[in-house]
Amino acid sequence: MSTRIVTLVGNPRPNSRTRAVAIQAADTVGRRLGAVDHETLDLSALAVELGSPSPSAVVEVAVETVRGADVLVVATPTYKGTYTGLLKLFLDRLPGGALAATVALPLMVMGDARHALAVEVHLRPLLVELGAFVPTPGVVLLDDRIEQAGEVLRGWVDRIAPQFVPLLTGRTVVA
Repeated sequence: MSTRIVTLVGNPRPNSRTRAVAIQAADTVGRRLGAVDHETLDLSALAVELGSPSPSAVVEVAVETVRGADVLVVATPTYKGTYTGLLKLFLDRLPGGALAATVALPLMVMGDARHALAVEVHLRPLLVELGAFVPTPGVVLLDDRIEQAGEVLRGWVDRIAPQFVPLLTGRTVVA
């Protein structure tokens, strides 16, 4: 059985650098796990529906897609020192504990290293609140390192893999 990886992109701009880096991160995780089932949800395509007080069918499908993920790569640019409102608007549609069976991997793209703690201080607690297992640390990619994204992401996955790979492959970790 393959591991289902879903990439959730919280950038309000379609086809953003955040999306490209997030897909690259999911591919890196997928190679580590031998996973082939990968789907990307770009919230920019759902912005109008997410602003509606009554959920549309397309939003409900997106919510169920996220809830069905084994691994959820959650990517957002940093806005005002935290994640985007679009990402929060979507995640607020999930009930508490909705990600209890999910490994969530937070990723933030930012222009200023002064906001580097945002991934741990803001995004990680939100995912934990939804019940996800969130390996530490999340990854931060500075705009001026976008060209080195592959190297940064491989190093990150190498660092956190011992925390989540055993959960997904049914192996027991011996300390």
